[in-house]
Amino acid sequence: MRKLLTSGLVLAGVVSLPTKISRDQAPPAPDYRLDGRLKSLQKFFHDTDCPAQHYSEAFLETADAYDLDWRLLPSISFVESTGGKAAKNNNLFGWESGRASFDSPVAGINVVGYRLTHSSLYRDKNVDEILATYNPDSEYAERVKFVMRRISRSE
Repeated sequence: MRKLLTSGLVLAGVVSLPTKISRDQAPPAPDYRLDGRLKSLQKFFHDTDCPAQHYSEAFLETADAYDLDWRLLPSISFVESTGGKAAKNNNLFGWESGRASFDSPVAGINVVGYRLTHSSLYRDKNVDEILATYNPDSEYAERVKFVMRRISRSE
């Protein structure tokens, strides 16, 4: 060791091994039961008899995690698949022109939310810009925003 120090070679570092996090240490999952947004979303999907009503909490969790308007993903799902009625392969969003397949509807919600936030196509865009990229049809954005207002007038 003395030879290493006198020759000018010094090795320094920290070794870190992953540790398991117990359930007690993990942050608690959000509780949306008293959140007015959940009630609005469930009511909208219930009134329109959409399977997506079962994923209302997942829509909120994803919107909160990726800082999206909480009405955006549910509204796109309504326009694209009538809230899951016409969804194939758990693809509520018509993602990749309807060709994408997801392990579950919740996985699809998470993937699409992530991409709308992180993909270079969508990153740092407002709702209008996201929708224009998602589907450039001139009427598409207005259809989605109409549904957003049906779910709730407030963001």
